[in-house]
Amino acid sequence: ALEKMADINLKEITLIVGVVTACYWNSLFCGFVFDDVSAILDNKDLHPSTPLKTLFQNDFWGTPMSEERSHKSYRPLTVLTFRLNYLFSELKPMSYHLLNMILHAVVTIIFLKVCKLFLDSRSSVIASLLFAVHPIHTEAVTGVVGRAELLSSIFFLAAFLSYTKSKGPNNSIVWTPIALTVFLVAVATLCKEQGITVVGICCVYEVFIAQGYTLPLLCTTAGQFLRGKSSIPFSMLQTLVKLIVLMFSTLLLVVIRVQIIQSQLPVFTRFDNPAAVSPTPTRQLTFNYLLPVNAWLLLNPSELCCDWTMGTIPLIESFLDIRNVATFTFFCLLGALGVFSLRYPSDSSKTVLMALCLMALPFIPASNLFFPVGFVVAERVLYVPSMGFCILVAHGWHKISNKSVFKKLSWVCLSLVVFTHALKTIHRNWDWESEYTLFMSALKVNKNNAKLWNNVGHALENEKNFERALKYFLQATHVQPDDIGAHMNVGRTYKNLNRTKEAEESYMTAKSLMPQIIPGKKYAARIAPNHLNVYINLANLIRADESRLEEADQLYRQAISMRPDFKQAYISRGELLLKMNKPFKAKEAYLKALELDRNNADLWYNLAIVQIELKEPNEALKNFNRALELNPKHKLALFNSGILMQESGEVKLRPEARKRLLSYINEEPQDANGYFNLGMLAMDDKKDSEAEMWMKKAIKLQPDFRSALFNLALLYSQTAKELLALPVLEELLKYYPDHIKGLILKGDILMNQKKDILGAKKCFEKILEMDPRNVQGKHNLCVVYFEEKDLLKAERCLLETLALAPHEEYIQRHLNIVRDKISASSLIEQPIFPVSKTSGNKIPTENAREIRSEPRPTQVIKTSDNKSSSKTNKQLGKDTDSETPHKTTKEIKEIEKKRVAALKRLEEIERILNGE
Repeated sequence: ALEKMADINLKEITLIVGVVTACYWNSLFCGFVFDDVSAILDNKDLHPSTPLKTLFQNDFWGTPMSEERSHKSYRPLTVLTFRLNYLFSELKPMSYHLLNMILHAVVTIIFLKVCKLFLDSRSSVIASLLFAVHPIHTEAVTGVVGRAELLSSIFFLAAFLSYTKSKGPNNSIVWTPIALTVFLVAVATLCKEQGITVVGICCVYEVFIAQGYTLPLLCTTAGQFLRGKSSIPFSMLQTLVKLIVLMFSTLLLVVIRVQIIQSQLPVFTRFDNPAAVSPTPTRQLTFNYLLPVNAWLLLNPSELCCDWTMGTIPLIESFLDIRNVATFTFFCLLGALGVFSLRYPSDSSKTVLMALCLMALPFIPASNLFFPVGFVVAERVLYVPSMGFCILVAHGWHKISNKSVFKKLSWVCLSLVVFTHALKTIHRNWDWESEYTLFMSALKVNKNNAKLWNNVGHALENEKNFERALKYFLQATHVQPDDIGAHMNVGRTYKNLNRTKEAEESYMTAKSLMPQIIPGKKYAARIAPNHLNVYINLANLIRADESRLEEADQLYRQAISMRPDFKQAYISRGELLLKMNKPFKAKEAYLKALELDRNNADLWYNLAIVQIELKEPNEALKNFNRALELNPKHKLALFNSGILMQESGEVKLRPEARKRLLSYINEEPQDANGYFNLGMLAMDDKKDSEAEMWMKKAIKLQPDFRSALFNLALLYSQTAKELLALPVLEELLKYYPDHIKGLILKGDILMNQKKDILGAKKCFEKILEMDPRNVQGKHNLCVVYFEEKDLLKAERCLLETLALAPHEEYIQRHLNIVRDKISASSLIEQPIFPVSKTSGNKIPTENAREIRSEPRPTQVIKTSDNKSSSKTNKQLGKDTDSETPHKTTKEIKEIEKKRVAALKRLEEIERILNGE
């Protein structure tokens, strides 16, 4: 590296670093915007938990290369640098921007080294200064994803510099620099695809610069050889050998690259690049016109825009369009420079030739001329071509400033250009501060691009400013009425504003714009995968209406028929089928989704929920465990598997259940359900003080937690701390005055511990007001009459109770005690005193028989509306009260009834949480 820098002095490096810092210091205060969101914020490949090998299996955005929705942009080394940033500062944008700024300085320094091969020292510095400050680079430097350009450029220039050392004395071949060049080309290509174009520049350099041929000379030599008048000179043979080696290695790289993208080109829609799907000659005229548009951006970077897709540049549909003049002029100028550079052997023509190569060759992959790309114009792809432009400008300036007449004027103009460009760059950096500022700045330049209106809407939507977002989304539909995505955005925003009727209309409009099925034509190739979400979003909207569940299912099936690998449709359908009480079909849907993505923890979790519904607890537990293998911090899997283990009643599973619930409260310290279930586990293990601690924590977080309040009271009454149970029951009945079991327990304690017969009587009477057929309440009221010494009333009451529950042996036993008392008192007229606890004929109140663990309404992970990803909603723990082990058939039916009601209630709460 030091040898390479030998002819660059410290003063020049300091100047360049200073200028780059001055131009880009404010980029450090920008956030993640536009494509940064997909490439960095949403990209799991940055996380240390993701194995390194997946970087080499996924595209730049973290999508597996094998998937159709992949953009096929394979840049693992760039993603690796993002991952290093993540290690240092996770998702704080400053370190990402700082590294980009440093890389830009490095590129500029290497560029200076390249310039010195073709320009004098002063012109080289001027070219590199122009490159350092040019505003066209803000997208590549200030936009974090632009790092692909920066890294690729470093290796691109290094490969070229290495190749320039491949000519030894007497024109011999030095192989080491050639091998290094091939290696550096491969590295550049792993940073960004255009890296491979440096091979073309090396070939041109070899023939026209290193060997000094001109086009006429080459033609003459070739003509003589073909006519058999002379053999090929040895030096030309050596040149051919070098070119063949370069070409062969490039071909190898291309073959490997094609293998990686699995011979599929990415799917782009007419919205990304309208000219790509236009007929001849519109397509050719428009694509050729884009070349002068790019050249004009280099010449006059006053109006920059982050997104040139859709209607930004209207199509050229006729030869009479005035814009064709610009295309014609551009090609004339390019042709003139080309002829000059290839015909004459002067140094000046060599400089112009290399500048033209640097401008043209790296631009070819983005030019649309050979294959369509996903954009119309993109400023970031001009990063390397601008090097050629800067060399041309510096060379032209050098020619003019040598003429004494223009010397001062040339310096003034140059200073003005560098200064205004630097100011524009600093100003442009602020545009990249946030999504809102970026897209608003773009709208100033260009109001015909629906995508920009959509993106401003998205930025406002992220700030929960739905009313304003809606205005921008609606404007997008006016600018581009056939933009499916814009109508989907309008629908989603209406839904967020709870205007479901308008939301449905917008989704229906989007659906009507979908391409129709043409028999024999592959549907998937003609549709953007995210547009299929219109079916999902519409179905998610209408399934809120219980009467339209079948209609929603039809939409999911339609989406699946269009794209059988549409994972999201299976997930949403599984959720719906569960709601429709079709757990077997739901299971099928989740299994299908798992075939497409076995590494999705949410899917294994959802399958486990279905298996709980199907009464397959062992299978459910296995799938919870799979979800946790993939994501050890999967909150809902930790929570529900812990409860499943607890409810299995298997003692050996309890320690693991406790461990999982502890992990859950670690992840969700504000969820009272976690603490409550730990309390239930402790009650199972007879760890009374621990159970008390957990229950109290749950109540502290949620003072009206019904089950926690009741079970804490129950715990106190079971551990002979009845007087501590009373205030807890008071609290419970304050929130739930009709909690029957709470009333029974309170009455029992008042009567047996406090001897407050009147208080107990009120409790039992209240129960019978609510439920005249409640056996426990009725029986305990009979005991009150007995304690009040009204034996006949007690007898009548017990007979009524026995009629309600003829099989309950204890009622019959207590009736016998009362009858014995009546017959005894008719023999001996004397007051009856309360019988002591040890006496055999004291009638105990029937204690609260409590359901401890109803089958839990567990929750399927919901699918979100705008992006097809799974979102985990907050788990809402159900009230599960403690029970004595015996359950009558009636009680079990009662539990089932409660469970169904609880499920309905949970769905209501979920709907509110999802803003549906």
